[in-house]
Amino acid sequence: MNRNNFFVGSRQLQIHDEENGLSFPVLVQYPTYTAATPTSFGPYVMDVSVDAEIAEGSFPLVIISHGNGGSHLLYRTISMHLVRNGYVVAMLEHYGNNRNNNTLENTTLNLQYRPRHVSMTIENLLTTSWLKAFVVQDKIAVIGHSMGGYTALAVAGGIPWLKEGEKIDVTSNSRVKAIVLLAPGAGWFKDSLSKVTIPILMFMAEHDPITPAWNAEVVLASVPDSSQVIHKVVENAGHFSFLSPFPETMRRPDFRPSTDPPGFDREAFHKELPVEVLAFLEEALNSVPNEKQNRQRMVSN
Repeated sequence: MNRNNFFVGSRQLQIHDEENGLSFPVLVQYPTYTAATPTSFGPYVMDVSVDAEIAEGSFPLVIISHGNGGSHLLYRTISMHLVRNGYVVAMLEHYGNNRNNNTLENTTLNLQYRPRHVSMTIENLLTTSWLKAFVVQDKIAVIGHSMGGYTALAVAGGIPWLKEGEKIDVTSNSRVKAIVLLAPGAGWFKDSLSKVTIPILMFMAEHDPITPAWNAEVVLASVPDSSQVIHKVVENAGHFSFLSPFPETMRRPDFRPSTDPPGFDREAFHKELPVEVLAFLEEALNSVPNEKQNRQRMVSN
């Protein structure tokens, strides 16, 4: 099977944050040779092979961080496309800031837990017995939508501040070599992204009252090298246009995540978005020298 023609394996994990006495679910998708079948995950159906054996190979790792009060299942189009092209993708449901439990919304604890739990997910997947031999440990990226964009920036080294002037201690992770921001919430990072030196692909929606254009300006003005940022504005898109298309039964005007500005074609957009994300990751992660190459350079020098 060619690299761009894998099936999608799927495994559910539960990661324990023992220090804080909590746990959170992670859906891991990975390349497999086992044929996929339509499988229900709540109201969503994905063509996956549950608990299948992982394909032979070495695969980059991508973590997807969902938005405020959202779900880890809302970025299926991106995840499935990446896996079919040779990536391992992990989608975590953020504790206390998800569709079932949003008690930590607008709290300092949420700002701390989100990047901490992304890093915990990375470390878990790099050490778990069934997966660790197949992940390229120095080719790791984070994709974040809305509050997930905040999360990706914090993991990449951003230092968040409250509007009252209080600095928030967060967990960054130097293993992360690239981030993708989808309508990111960046207001916590004014003048505090000096440590974010990795490539960034940033999409903004033209019509977005939740994370409007000034959030992109914060990123562009605060990173030390704005040439590292690919900034794209999606014409006529709304804040929720980055979510995978919902089943017909869930599309209604009073369910805002399913809605787009008039005339926007979410299905068509989600045929393009995963392709652009993949192209960016291929370039950004493959430009990072791996550990073997570094050792070879040391020997030759």
